[in-house]
Amino acid sequence: MKTQRILLVAALSCATTLFAAPPAAPGARVEVIFEQPEKYTDVKDSFTGTEKGRDGYLAELKTHVQERALRRLGPGQTLTFTFTNIDMAGDFEPGRGPSFDDIRIVKDIYPPRINFSYKLVDESGEVLKEGQEKLVDLSFQISASPINTGDTLRYEKALLDNWLRDKIQLPKAAAAKK
Repeated sequence: MKTQRILLVAALSCATTLFAAPPAAPGARVEVIFEQPEKYTDVKDSFTGTEKGRDGYLAELKTHVQERALRRLGPGQTLTFTFTNIDMAGDFEPGRGPSFDDIRIVKDIYPPRINFSYKLVDESGEVLKEGQEKLVDLSFQISASPINTGDTLRYEKALLDNWLRDKIQLPKAAAAKK
């Protein structure tokens, strides 16, 4: 039984390596900007929220977008990603009692919503793509991966991952290797 588990873990590790996204292209950059984060609908760690909690979540989202987007860019490309509003999945329901002030209640009536603008330019500065997006996932509890159940931002990250996969195409050379 123990041997089977070890083999399963080894097989999953190999599969993850084989299907991982390609490494970042040389000279590719991702810039993430949070425009007026104090006005975002809901990026807080408790009912009253703290700047420290908000900044922690924003730093985590910034790192996630940079890592994921960087793998999808071609050599010399730059993606500027400007968040304009974030409404995290779930909400705090203070009516449940004082001990529930720091517990986010996740229900399908509180889907994740993310608004942002983006601009993708090549190494010569030519704009390849740009636009504004208002993302929402009404089926977030069904479509999210059960793997990251301990990640507070799993629904928001899944929303961004889906957008990156759909809108920012892998460079042709990297896509051919898959």
